[in-house]
Amino acid sequence: MKVWELKEAFGLDNLKLAQRADPRPGPGQVVVAMRAASINFRDLVVIKGGYGRNIKTPLIPFSDGAGVVEAVGPGVTRVAVGDRVCPLFFQGWPAGDPPPDVAAGTLGGPLDGALAEKMLLDQQGVAKVPDSLSDAEAACLPCAALTAWSAIVTKGCIVPGQTVVVQGTGGVALFALQIAKAAGARVIITSSSDEKLEKAKALGADVGINYRQEQDWSRIVKEQTHGVGADHVVELGGADTLNQSVRAVRGGGTISLIGVLSGAMAELNLPLVLTRNVRIQGITVGSRAGFEAMLAAMDLHGIKPVIDSVFPFDRTLEALSHLAAGAHFGKVCIDHTA
Repeated sequence: MKVWELKEAFGLDNLKLAQRADPRPGPGQVVVAMRAASINFRDLVVIKGGYGRNIKTPLIPFSDGAGVVEAVGPGVTRVAVGDRVCPLFFQGWPAGDPPPDVAAGTLGGPLDGALAEKMLLDQQGVAKVPDSLSDAEAACLPCAALTAWSAIVTKGCIVPGQTVVVQGTGGVALFALQIAKAAGARVIITSSSDEKLEKAKALGADVGINYRQEQDWSRIVKEQTHGVGADHVVELGGADTLNQSVRAVRGGGTISLIGVLSGAMAELNLPLVLTRNVRIQGITVGSRAGFEAMLAAMDLHGIKPVIDSVFPFDRTLEALSHLAAGAHFGKVCIDHTA
């Protein structure tokens, strides 16, 4: 089978097409013929070696994909040959709180990921996807969509009438926008691009803020909430945006800390957190149970991933360059069948 592989070293220049033997399933295992994958910012960081010694080569990158069960080993009961499935980002997190070793079972590093024609997986590490989603749409869900679902629903417990602030218009942000709107929330979204803000409004965003023009964007959030602040902020920026999020959220509100795009170390205005009873919660994707609940909700509400572009499997390097350029709106996908 064909794979994209980091053979001996990290770096985009070292990601090459290669051949590996077709996998065969053992007890409790399934082989999934992959049909599509999608790119997360994490994938780009992994390829460039940004995770340090925790991830080693040789490695097949990309955590998110979708395909069809091609073969099953003895004892497999959760899926059958012909089922359309997504491999789960966390292979060892079925439900509840994450186990201590959860990070050791992540696809696309340290485990081989979705940039392969076939994947060998434990039956516990896949979930069926509804017919309402195409292969490319389903491939967008395991990491970005589930992260947004965990922030808004599983941990955020958003109810109708609340106000949610979403930072940016990347994959997690657009899923958070769609899920929050389906939950009945009012959504304020930030971006550096007026064009992207207009696209976000077309998806249901109620207010758009250009943070390049309004660096103190928390002030606009306060104005839009009659001085109270947002019930929930989906924090994707990291070091440069966290204090704005603290100022934007209401007393007793929640900040879901997801991204560190602007840096991993932040100086935090602790009195604003303490005196206003603000809760800052870390979000790391989610469990299989959360993924299956999200799929049911997306199917019920007709939520579809926003796809920016789809590249053929052999043009994966072009897809990565497109994502790195930052001009995309929505998910960048790979078609394994093209």
